[in-house]
Amino acid sequence: MQNQLPANQSLKQDKIAEKFGVSKIPVREALRRLEADGLVEFKPRCGAFVVELDENEILENLDIRIALECRAIELAIPNMTASDITQANEILANYQEANDKEKWSELNGLFHQCLYLPCRRPKLLQMIQSTRDRTSLFMRLKITQMSGLARPHAEHLAILEACKANKTSLGAKLIRKHIESTKKEVLAYFRNDN
Repeated sequence: MQNQLPANQSLKQDKIAEKFGVSKIPVREALRRLEADGLVEFKPRCGAFVVELDENEILENLDIRIALECRAIELAIPNMTASDITQANEILANYQEANDKEKWSELNGLFHQCLYLPCRRPKLLQMIQSTRDRTSLFMRLKITQMSGLARPHAEHLAILEACKANKTSLGAKLIRKHIESTKKEVLAYFRNDN
C-alpha cells in the first residue's frame, strides 16, 4: 500500500474502518493525530480531508528543517562512532544502487536519521521526523524525481566526510546547503507547475 492520497480527498471514517477491519474509534484517533501534524483537516459537517500543502508552507517547513537539522548535526558529530560512520556508508551505497524515487526517498531519510541519532536529543529527533513527515509525500512524488540521484548523493558524501573528519561547523554548513538546494528545487517545481 502506497498511502498516497490526493489533496482535498475526503476521508470517510466508516470506509477506512471497514477496509482495515477495525472500529471507527482508532480511525478517528489516527485522523486526529494526522490533523495535529497538519496532514488532515476536519471541516464542519463535512468530515476529514487530506490537506493540500502550498509553496509557502513547504518552504517554511524546509526553513524549520534547516534550523533543526543543523543543530542536530552539530550535536551529533562529536558523539559519532566508527559504527555510525559505517552504517551511514552502507546506506549511501544502497542509495547509489537504488533505481526508483521511492527507494531514494526512503534511504535519504535513513541516512539523515543515522547522522542525527548520535545527538542524543530524543525531542529534537522527534521534531525533525515530524517536520520531515509533514512534506514527505510531496517531496517523494515531486521533488525527488526532479533532483535525481547525482546531486543529493554528492552532497551526502560531502556531509559524511565532514562527519568522519569531526568537522562540526562544516557538517552544519553542508546540511544547510543540502536543504537550501531542495528549496531551490521546490521553487522551480512551483514555477514550472504554474
